Amino acid sequence: MTQHTRPLTRQDYKTLTLAALGGALEFYDFIIFVFFAATVGALFFPADIPEWLRQAQTFGIFAAGYLARPLGGVVMAHFGDKAGRKKMFTLSILMMALPTLAIGLLPTYATLGIAAPLLLLLLRIMQGAAIGGEVPGAWVFVAEHVPAQRTGIACGTLTAGLTVGILLGSLVATLLNTVLTQQTILEGGWRIPFLLGGAFGLVAMYLRRWLQETPVFVEMQKRKQLAGEIPVKAVVRDHKASVAMSVLLTWLLSAGIVVVILMAPVWLQTQFGMAPALTLQANSVAIIMLCFGCLLAGLSADRFGAGNTFIAGSLLMALFTWLFYHYAASSTGALFVFYGLAGLCVGVVGAVPFVMVHAFPAAVRFSGLSFSYNVSYAIFGGMTPIVVTLMLRFSPYAPAWYVLALALMGVILGFWLRAGLHGQKQSARAMWVSELGQ
Repeated sequence: MTQHTRPLTRQDYKTLTLAALGGALEFYDFIIFVFFAATVGALFFPADIPEWLRQAQTFGIFAAGYLARPLGGVVMAHFGDKAGRKKMFTLSILMMALPTLAIGLLPTYATLGIAAPLLLLLLRIMQGAAIGGEVPGAWVFVAEHVPAQRTGIACGTLTAGLTVGILLGSLVATLLNTVLTQQTILEGGWRIPFLLGGAFGLVAMYLRRWLQETPVFVEMQKRKQLAGEIPVKAVVRDHKASVAMSVLLTWLLSAGIVVVILMAPVWLQTQFGMAPALTLQANSVAIIMLCFGCLLAGLSADRFGAGNTFIAGSLLMALFTWLFYHYAASSTGALFVFYGLAGLCVGVVGAVPFVMVHAFPAAVRFSGLSFSYNVSYAIFGGMTPIVVTLMLRFSPYAPAWYVLALALMGVILGFWLRAGLHGQKQSARAMWVSELGQ
């Protein structure tokens, strides 16, 4: 039985588990900041400045993490294509764990003055650089480890793991706000989630020591087929269509996650006056269903191809997110049911990395995926909240219209995949066989 047709082995499952665990913890480290943004703003900026300015500065520091993603991702991907996937995969989690730990220990404005927010900004930039390398690196790492017929479920599993990181951040924030008073949180309770995240990240880094370099990279080393020039230069020059496809798919991914998962609870609170606790509970259900949706999308990509998966999945996402935004406020039951179904259908984004890892040849795969993903996320992930907020001036259902437009784009991309890649599953299998010399 050849490499590309064999079943998943114990080592494959170990690789997937450790990769998903590390990805979840690293995404937790990156996202936990937003759950404590108000507290951080109160502690790291002068008390006598206007509230709007404090919020703007706090979210500016949060946004700095997104802006740092492309640079960090491209640099780490460069060495991932040159020196090995495993080295960068391990380095990225260390680069995330240490700044997160440092934030938990950082003195506030009352102690350090203006140096406090500046140090916070620096640490946030380091976090952004780390996540920019972690997500693409993890997708490449698991995809190159498993058989070609299982790359979809591998990428879907990892994407579900990243989603678990968001859920973990939400649960930790909810728990701390439940058991601690607001004064206790201000006095030091806010440090707990950052210290936990840093410690867990170091544990995950230690566990990654047991991972092995990908067979694809090892084979390229043996054949001396590593990129002979700067990988990202070759990506921009020779793989424009792949970059375009990957950028648009990442836009779809960011729209689903940012609008439906991250922004919807606040939308429900402001538009319908729902209690924060209720919206967060429904949000947790949606995130759990999103995890299952990512797994189903990965399985579907393996079985039916990426094109068919995006056509069907995007149509379902359009339908159920529309129903969620229009009927979730009708009753508590409707809120949980429609939010859960919307989360499940947003899970079509679990097939995004399946396309992206196959869009670039192995010698520049890490760089191609990282460049496309991080540039797209920095632009569209950062602009989406602003665009949707501006659209709310014209319609309370602006988020639904935005997701509907992106879902229609997903359908178009699905037909592009079917027409241009002649069946993603078959082309992926052929590429894997070629790279492994089978």
